[in-house]
Amino acid sequence: MTAMDTQMRREVMESPAAVARLLQGGRDDICRTAEAIRTRKPAYMVSVARGSSDHVATYLKYASELMTGTPIASVGPSIASVYKRSLSLEGSVCLSVSQSGKSPDIVEMARMARSGGALSVAMTNDPGSPLAHVADHTLDLHAGPELSVAATKTFINSAVTGLWLLAEWAEDAALLRAIAELPEHLERAVRADWSAVCAAIEGRNSVFCLGRGPSYAMSNEAALKFKETCQLHAESYSSAEVLHGPVSIVDPGFPVLALAAADAAETALVSVADELADKGAKVFITSPDARHAHGLETVRTGHPLTDPIATIASFYAMVEQLAVARGINPDAPRHLNKVTETV
Repeated sequence: MTAMDTQMRREVMESPAAVARLLQGGRDDICRTAEAIRTRKPAYMVSVARGSSDHVATYLKYASELMTGTPIASVGPSIASVYKRSLSLEGSVCLSVSQSGKSPDIVEMARMARSGGALSVAMTNDPGSPLAHVADHTLDLHAGPELSVAATKTFINSAVTGLWLLAEWAEDAALLRAIAELPEHLERAVRADWSAVCAAIEGRNSVFCLGRGPSYAMSNEAALKFKETCQLHAESYSSAEVLHGPVSIVDPGFPVLALAAADAAETALVSVADELADKGAKVFITSPDARHAHGLETVRTGHPLTDPIATIASFYAMVEQLAVARGINPDAPRHLNKVTETV
C-alpha cells in the first residue's frame, strides 16, 4: 500500500475542494441561522458532540469566546439519553455537531435542548438525518461522501461551518475574508512536508500533542487520530498544563507535536516547546519562532482563527503517511466503524 492508495489520503487531498463546495452552497443557511442567533442575543451557548465532532465544538468554544464574548459549554449527551433529565436552556443556543447525524444520544440531547428553550442548530453532513429533524436550523457540511473511517474533510468542513456561522453572527469582515480564502491555503497545507515527524516517531509508542486556545482543539484531534489510524498512544495537553506533571515521562527522543497559530498564545506555546526540547524531547512546532524545537512547514492564513484549520489539514496528510509506514490501513482501523451510535 502506498500513500496515494488510501481513501483517507484521497479525502484529505479533497479538503480544499470540500471547503470550496461549502462556501458555494452553504451561504443561505449560514446567514439565516446567524440572523436567528443575532435576534436571540444569547447570554451563552451549549454544544453537543462526541469524538472528532467534540473537538470541533472545543474549537468553536474558543472562537466564540474570543470573537463574541459568548461562552460555549459542552453538555453531556447522557444527561438526556441515559439519565433522562432535562436542562433549563431558555434563551440559549445549542450547537449539535455530528457528521452522520445518527447517534441516538446526540439526537436525544439536541431534542431535549430544544424542548428546554434553546435555539437548536445542527451541523451535519446529512441534512436528512435524525439530528436535522430535531433542530430549528440545519447546516449542511457539504463535505460529500466520506468513506474512510477516520474523519478528515468532514472535521475540516465542520470547523469551517461553525466558524463561518460565528463570523456572520458577529459581522466580522476580516474573518469572513479569511474564510473565503481558505481553499487556497488548504491546497498548500495538505502538501506540506511533515515527514520529519514520521521519522521521529519511528520506534516510539507514545507522543504528546500540545496546543493553546483554538489550537488546543486541534491538538485533541491530532491525539485522537494518532490513536485511531496509527495505533499509537497519544495524549493532548494545553501547553499550560504539560509541565504540571505529564513532563515527567519525557525522556531523550520523546516525540512532541506542538500546534501553534499566529495568535496571542503562540509565544507561550513556543516557550514550552523549547523547554521540552531542552529536556531532550524531539519537539516539532508549527511556528517559526522556536529556538530549540524543530519548526514545521506551516501555512498561515492571515487570521489567527483560520490558522488552526490549515494546521490540522497538514497534520491529516502526515498521519496518513505515518499509518501506512507502520503497516496499518487507515481506512479501516481495528475495532472501529464509520458511524458510532452511542446511547
